[in-house]
Amino acid sequence: MTKAEEAVVLFQQGFNCAQAVLSVFAPDFDLDRDMVRRISQGFGAGIGRSDNICGSLSGAIMVIGLRYGGIRPDDTAAKEKTYAVVAEFLWDFKTLHGSVACTDLLGYNLSDPKQFADAKTHQVAKELCPAFVRDAVKLVEKVV
Repeated sequence: MTKAEEAVVLFQQGFNCAQAVLSVFAPDFDLDRDMVRRISQGFGAGIGRSDNICGSLSGAIMVIGLRYGGIRPDDTAAKEKTYAVVAEFLWDFKTLHGSVACTDLLGYNLSDPKQFADAKTHQVAKELCPAFVRDAVKLVEKVV
């Protein structure tokens, strides 16, 4: 099973987008899957249903940080490399899907209780998010 397929399965099991994406890369960085799931929990649904960036992208950006991020405040080369890779990744995702914002991707503002309820009723996350999870994994694999 590919990482993209595994991430979709995790999402379908009930993990949020960010958890699903970050979880499949955890072994590559010798990280505990339970720990990365805790860390990424709040990033799902447009960062805690706050009408922001798609959770799949948040999880992928964490992977990019694990690969290229620096650990010293004066490591500007690592910061610039990380930012450049993130920008490329976001551009590629936006080219595929037209946006990086959860609200735009789903067509519902999850921070609005009525729209959130409507989105649940229409099962938009179940229908649309697997593609975002799969594509986020595939795109991040190209840059890490």
